[in-house]
Amino acid sequence: MAKKTAKKKVAKKKVAKKTATRKTAVRKTATSQVQDYAHEIWLAGLGAFAMAQQEGGKLFDQSRRTVEQTSSKVLGESSKLFERLVKEGSKLEGKGRKAATDTVSGVREDVESRVGKVRETAQSNWDKLEKVFEQRVARALSRLGVPTSDEIAKLSDRVAELNKRVRELSEQQKKAAARPAAAPKARKETASS
Repeated sequence: MAKKTAKKKVAKKKVAKKTATRKTAVRKTATSQVQDYAHEIWLAGLGAFAMAQQEGGKLFDQSRRTVEQTSSKVLGESSKLFERLVKEGSKLEGKGRKAATDTVSGVREDVESRVGKVRETAQSNWDKLEKVFEQRVARALSRLGVPTSDEIAKLSDRVAELNKRVRELSEQQKKAAARPAAAPKARKETASS
C-alpha cells in the first residue's frame, strides 16, 4: 500500500510538472503574440507615415500645378485685358479726335470720364485677379503647413526676448558667483591690518 501511495505521489508530481511546463509555454506563446502584435502595430504606423508623406508630396505637386496654371491664366487674362484696353483706347482716341475738331471742351470731359471708367474697370479686374491669386497661394501654403510672415515675426520677437532674458540671467549668475569670492578677500585684508 505504501508503494501505491508513493507511485500516486510521483505520478501527481509528473502531472504537476507537465502542467507547469504547459503554462510556461502558454505564457511564452502569449508574450510572443503580444510582441508580434506590437510589432505589427509599429509597422502599420510606419506605413501610415509613409502614405502621409506620399499624399503630402502629391498635394504639394497639385498645389504647385494649380498655382502655375492660375498664374498662366492670370497672365493670359491680363494680356487679353490689356489688348482690349488698347482697342478701347484706340476707339476713344478716334472719337476724341473727331470731337476735338467740333468742340474741344465737351469732348475732353467725355474722353476723361470714359478713360476713368476704363481705368477703374481695369484696376478693379486687376485687383480681383490679384486677390484670387493671393488667396489660392495662401491656401496652398496653409495646407502645406508653411507659417505666415506674421507667425515668423512673432517667433523672431519671442526668440529675441528669450535671448535677452538668458543674457540677464547669465549676468546675474556671474555677479552672484563673484560676490562670495570677493567676501573672503575683504576679510583677509581686515584681519591683516
